[in-house]
Amino acid sequence: MTLNFRKASLKDIAAMQALVAPEVESGVILKRDSDEVATNIRSYKLAFNEDELVGFCALHIHTTTLAEVRSLIISEKVRGQGVGSELVKIALAEAKELGLKEVLSLTYQQQFFERLAFVEIPKSSLPEHKIWADCINCKHFPVCNEVSLIHSI
Repeated sequence: MTLNFRKASLKDIAAMQALVAPEVESGVILKRDSDEVATNIRSYKLAFNEDELVGFCALHIHTTTLAEVRSLIISEKVRGQGVGSELVKIALAEAKELGLKEVLSLTYQQQFFERLAFVEIPKSSLPEHKIWADCINCKHFPVCNEVSLIHSI
C-alpha cells in the first residue's frame, strides 16, 4: 500500500461523501451535508492509496485552546493498517502547530484513541456548544453510547 496524505479540496467532497455514507447510515458518524463539508473543507485531511480515497478526518477548532478530531472514516479495505492512526497524528501535529492545548474525540472506538494517548473524560465536561451544534443533530441524541476522550498537547 502506498499512502499519501493531503488537505482536502472542494473537488474531493463527492468522494468523501461516498466513503462516509455507510457509517452515516448506520449512525456511527454524524451526517454532514456537502455544504457543511465545503464550509469546513480546510479542516479535513485525506488519505489516499495511490489515487483512491481511503480515509479522512477533520480537526475542528472549538476554542482558542480546544479542538476536536471528528468525522474520522477509514475504508473497510484498509482498516487496521495504520491509516486512521496516521490521520489522527497529522491532526494532533496541526493542533500543536496552531497552539491548541487539547484535542477531544467523541467516539465508539475508545481503544483506538487510547492507543494514541487520549484519555476518557466525562461527557458533562464537553463544551456546551458542541452538544447544541453537533450532538443534537444525531439520531442517537440524547441517549448516546459514544465515549468522550481528550488528548493534551
